[in-house]
Amino acid sequence: MNNRTGLSVSQGAALSVGAVLGTGLISLPALAAEVAGPASLLAWLALIILSAPLAWTFAALGARHPDSGGVSTYARLAFGPRVAAAVGWCFYFAVPLGAPVAAAFTGGYVADVIGGGWTTEFVTFLAIVGTAFAMNWFGLRISGRVQLVLSASLAGLLVVTVVAALPHARWENAQPFAPHGWTGIGAAAAILVWGFAGWEALSSLSAEYRNPQRDVPRATMIAVLLVGVLYLAVAAVSVLALGPALAGSRAPLADLLAIGLGGPVRIVTAVVAVVLTLGAVNAYYAGASRLGAALAAEGALPARVFGTQRRAMTFILAGSVVAALLRLDLNTAALLVTGCFTLVYVIGTAAALRLLPAGRPRVVAGTAFVAVVALLWLNGKPALLSLAIAAGAVLYQTIRSRFAPGRRPQHEPAPPFEPVPHSEPVPPSEPAAQPLAAPTPEPAAAQRS
Repeated sequence: MNNRTGLSVSQGAALSVGAVLGTGLISLPALAAEVAGPASLLAWLALIILSAPLAWTFAALGARHPDSGGVSTYARLAFGPRVAAAVGWCFYFAVPLGAPVAAAFTGGYVADVIGGGWTTEFVTFLAIVGTAFAMNWFGLRISGRVQLVLSASLAGLLVVTVVAALPHARWENAQPFAPHGWTGIGAAAAILVWGFAGWEALSSLSAEYRNPQRDVPRATMIAVLLVGVLYLAVAAVSVLALGPALAGSRAPLADLLAIGLGGPVRIVTAVVAVVLTLGAVNAYYAGASRLGAALAAEGALPARVFGTQRRAMTFILAGSVVAALLRLDLNTAALLVTGCFTLVYVIGTAAALRLLPAGRPRVVAGTAFVAVVALLWLNGKPALLSLAIAAGAVLYQTIRSRFAPGRRPQHEPAPPFEPVPHSEPVPPSEPAAQPLAAPTPEPAAAQRS
């Protein structure tokens, strides 16, 4: 069945940028600088270069296997349902880990305005996740168009920040260039995966183009170029304008705007950060609640705990609060989440090596595979959590199949949740668990991974 809606190159590029651009950028320059100093710019550059083969690989998979299930679909086709479920687990269990990190990014901006330190950040976190939980519980929706507006607002804020702070950039702020040694660059790259997650969303859009074979590569490269220029500009200005103060900043964009414009910019950036993060967390909860219920319907999670969207979302809320109360440092917490993202990319590119034809497609996929495996290794010990989650998914299904050997999945799982997403939230759950089929992608709402 052809669901093509005539997506143009410019539309596809815009949706792809919206899928990748996330609220983590309001704090990522400071986190990267903390572990690598000015040399973190090399980590930004490396992730931008990696984005090209990675984005192209997922776009090629989408054009060859058009299905909005994304990475889980490719994993199932290449390696079977157990590996597909492992992808679902990595996406789902990354949400309760990721929501406190995203809210902490914003909490730093609120605390920068009103003070209060960790207490203010925790109250901000509770307000954001509580509002998102209530909105999804009662079926209040933030449309895909609104999510795209939020992405455009973030892009606009970043451009204004760069222009305002650029006159204050000083080359001497780049010295010493690598105060923590060259190994810090790898540590920074592992953290920065947070800001580049989302290229897998291109796969669900590929079938929508007027001419996928011609337009998908063009839109992909335009999106990579735009995201790369924007990210590198923000990172470079942050390093050169703030200097050593960047590493300890909890509100780097507010600091840049303050030196560039003055006035009540810190209040403005705090408000913008809260709105952007609420939109993102709302989409986290909406997408993950649906994913959890779908995994339960497939037998990949216990139905008694995750069997409806409301149950799956309640587990996420509880897990988010527990993760926040652990008070992990922001770098470690971010690495736990990016480890899950990176493992999904490892599985997705490995699937591409089996599903894409020989020649250039497989060479590009192989390049992306080697790069993301290196990123997983650079993630260090936090990557062990993602491996444990994937192993848990396989082990759970193995044990379950022994007790219910005659039961087989009837439906395809819903598309995996994208960690800083801009997809349209789903309606509230039904009273009982129902298998959820993957929806047809909507060009008007880009998913973020």
